[in-house]
Parts: sequence; structure tokens; C-alpha cells
Amino acid sequence: MKKLINDVSAVVDDMIDGLVRSVDGLSRIDGERVIVRTDLDAVRSSGQVTLVSGGGSGHEPAHAGYVGAGMLTAAVCGDVFTSPSTDAVLAAIRAVGGPSGVLLIVKSYTGDRLNFGLAAEIARAEGIPVEMVIVADDVSLATGSDTAGRRGIAGTVLVHKVAGAAAAAGKPLDEVAELARRVIDAVGSMGVGLSPCTVPAAGRPGFSLADHEVEFGLGIHGEPGVRRDRLQPARALVSTVIGRIFEDRGIKAGDGVALLVNNLGATPSMEMSIVAGEAVRAAEALGVHVSRMWTGAFLTALDMAGFSLSALVVDDELLDLLDAPTSASAWPVSAAPLSPSVPVVVPTPRAETTQRAGEGDGVLVAAIEAAAKALIADEPRLTALDQAVGDGDLGLNLARGSQAILAELDDYRHLDRPAALRRLSATVRKSVGGTSGALYAVGLMSAAAAVERREGGAAAWDEALKAAADAVARLGDARVGDRTMLDALVPAVEALETKHDDARGALAAAIQAAAAGATATAAITSRRGRSSYLGDRAVGHPDPGAEAVVVWLSATAGVIAPKNA
Repeated sequence: MKKLINDVSAVVDDMIDGLVRSVDGLSRIDGERVIVRTDLDAVRSSGQVTLVSGGGSGHEPAHAGYVGAGMLTAAVCGDVFTSPSTDAVLAAIRAVGGPSGVLLIVKSYTGDRLNFGLAAEIARAEGIPVEMVIVADDVSLATGSDTAGRRGIAGTVLVHKVAGAAAAAGKPLDEVAELARRVIDAVGSMGVGLSPCTVPAAGRPGFSLADHEVEFGLGIHGEPGVRRDRLQPARALVSTVIGRIFEDRGIKAGDGVALLVNNLGATPSMEMSIVAGEAVRAAEALGVHVSRMWTGAFLTALDMAGFSLSALVVDDELLDLLDAPTSASAWPVSAAPLSPSVPVVVPTPRAETTQRAGEGDGVLVAAIEAAAKALIADEPRLTALDQAVGDGDLGLNLARGSQAILAELDDYRHLDRPAALRRLSATVRKSVGGTSGALYAVGLMSAAAAVERREGGAAAWDEALKAAADAVARLGDARVGDRTMLDALVPAVEALETKHDDARGALAAAIQAAAAGATATAAITSRRGRSSYLGDRAVGHPDPGAEAVVVWLSATAGVIAPKNA
């Protein structure tokens, strides 16, 4: 187990200490795992209803991240995935309670219901007005099933927001509680786990998942879901979850909803944005308008990878409460209404569209096609090579560019050689990311210029390749021996410039020289590219960029000078 902790037994206290030191407006009740607003006296004297929530730790930023003006007044933190004690909850109620009363927002877990419920009874006996609401938004569990009941998961955060805004607006306790129950009755949530999580005290994951498996309908305490299924594209997973929530909550075409797209803890932001986009599409496909949407980590399960979605049918009153300002650190600042996303069309510069039509160059088109297909076929090997010495994206990058080239291949058939090479450069520039895209694009542009300089556009292949190599070296500030594509490209150019009896012999020599140059990079400590960060650790692995040159050069040579020519 690798975790950034000091002592397993001190995880929660250390977390609370760090939070109150780093977030303005938060304080801790001495001797208790209770976080409160630092302006507590002003809140009580204002006559506002105060809000208390909480539960086991490990769900950060819940619940302490929602302490602030417009949301919670206090949050009670139990041990990891363990309900806080009755006394801790009671300490929070006593700290924030005033004549206007306290609303307890509790997730539907047995320990939370019992401890918050008992604390509420004691507080009422002491004369503090207390209401308690129970959130049970997990639609993966059927109502009335032989379980402990539906669990409270990420939809709880929307209850915090609506009730908090109502309290800040000065509404009395019964109205704040009624609005909270209204949200509870309407909101539905469901999660999908891609991995288990590891509780610090346990030191190992709570369950195991194969690489091709996901858990549907899991809770937030590391427990498995209600069913296991095969990993599917994000679109399919999200559609399943949205469909289940909408069916359970009776959400229908014409309704407006607020969506909470929640990161279970370890899902990259890139993937969460994909999930968010698919959630909007899935809702709209069912005729439902997404009026508001928030994406991020709202209520997590430690280091679990996956997501949950929460949907709430909204009207103008609920939208106003959801949009109301709050100083809670974990609530997103932006709550603007969603409007249809219209792509912005950027006009293509005139120079890009200037292409000389003509009879075309059938040999060049065939060579381009062969090179693209070869790079696609060799993607797994190039990816593996780049994973050993870089960031692992070279093979995928070149394959993606090759797919784009093949999709446009018919457009090349009526272009002369310079125009075809310029078109190829533009396609590579748009479709191949990173360093490789820029270097190949400039190389192809320079090759096109070299071809065009010759009368009739019939420059020899060696001139075009040399112009490309020179441009790559200039833009990349690299030379032979730096462990880059130039270690294969430059020897190939030099071999082509040597006298040979025929084109086939020249190209065979060029391929042999490129392959030898690529192999030699395994003994070089890199000076350029991501391999340079590894130092001697890259030694022993050939440079993937140089290997890619060998791949496409060999493929094009088979077309330009076939063996039976």
C-alpha cells in the first residue's frame, strides 16, 4: 500500500488539521472531529437555521468541503468509512444550535442513522430544535429489497446545496427541512467502479476486478456493486446509468434536470469530461433538458476509479437555490445555465486551399498509402518502445495520423506531387499531436518546396528526403547522435546520395542505413525528447522515432522501387 499518510491511526485527525489550516473560514471544535464555520457566532445571532452533516471519512471533499456560507454550518468526521459517534454529532449540534434550530442531513447507512438520530433525541431533550432528513438516492438498490435499504451517495451534495441556500435566505426550520425532503424524494444516483479502493487500516483493496470488468451500482465504502459487467465504452456505461436513474425517478421527456457528475476518487479529469459530455447526450436523447451540470470530485470513495451520476428534476425555485452563492470550498464557482454548444468554425487560410489539380502522381499516392498502413500495423510495437523510453504515445499518434491520411486518400489522386506533399503536411499537422506532428509536418512542407523548385516538379527522392531531414534538424534543434528520428533519417539520405546502379539498389541501401542508425540509438544517452529525462535508463532501448522512420521508409520503398521492377 502506497499512501501519503503518517500513521494509519492518525489519518482523519491529520486530514482535519490540514484542511482547517489550508481553507479560510474553517475551524475545529477542540477535542472533536467536528469542523465548523469560523463565523459561527454571527450565524447563530442572525437567526438562521444551521445545518449539520457528516459521516465516515474517506469521501473528501464531503463533508467538510461543504462547510461555508450557503451550505453546511458544521461537518462531523468519523473514522474512514465509519459513522461518527453520537457524542461527536451531539457536540456539533450543541456548537451550532440556536433558537432557529438545526437540520441534520444524514446518509442512509445504519450507523449514521443511529448515531445522528440518538444525538438528535438528546439535543431535543436539551431544548434545541432539531429536524433530521435521510438521503437514500442510490437507485441501484430496489425499494423494499431485502437489504438495509437504499444508500445515500452523491445526491446528498445537492441536498446540502438546496437546504443551505434556503437556510441562508432566512427560511424557518420546517421549510428548510421540507425543501431538503423534496430534493431527497426527487434525486437519483448510481455509480460505476473501475477499480476497488484501499482503506488505510486494511492495507489492501476491498475487492478485486479483472482488467475487463466494472462494478455497477456500488456504494461509497469500498463495497462491491450490485452486478459486475464487462468494461464498455464510456458512452454505453453512461447511457445505462442515465437510463436507470431516469426510469427509477420518473424523469421523462420535457423535464429539466440538474446533473452532478461525480469522480469516485481516482478518475482522470480527461475521463470525467468525457463522462460529462456523454451524460448530456444521453439525457438529451431521452428528451430531457440538462439545465445545470457540475463535474468533479464531490463525494468520493478514497482512491476508487469510476464515476457516479446524480439527476434531480428542477423548477425555477430549485434552480434559484442551486444557483445561490456559497463560500463552501468544494462547491464549484460556476453555476451558469447550460446552453447548446455550437462549434466555432475557423476559416481555412487561402494558402491552405491552393492546390494544383492535375493528372496526379499515382506512385506517390501508393507510397503514402503503403506508409500509412505500415504505421498502423506496427502501432503496438512502436507504442511499447515509446512506453519504455517516453510517454507511450508515439505509436498511437502516428497511427491516428495514418488513419486520417487514409480517409483523405482519394483527395490526393488529382494533385501534383508538390500539392500532394503539402496536403499531407497539413493532414499530419492537424491529426498527429506532440513533437512528432510538428516535425513530420515541417519535413513534408520542406520536401514539397524542394520538389517544386525543380523544373516540372520532378525532383529526385533523395533531394526531397534531404530537405525534410534538414528541416526536422533545424526545427527540432537536433543532430545525429541525439537519439531522435534523425539517427535513421540522415543515414538514409546519405545512402541515397551515394551512386547506385538503380533506384532499387539505392532504396535498399537507404533502408539498411536507416535500420542500422535506429538500432545504434539503443546505445545512446538521449539529448532531445522525453528520453532525455531518463538519462542512462533509456540505454538498451532503440529510439521509437527512429524505428518509425524505418517502418515508413521500407513501406514506401516497396512501392517506389518494387522488387520485380
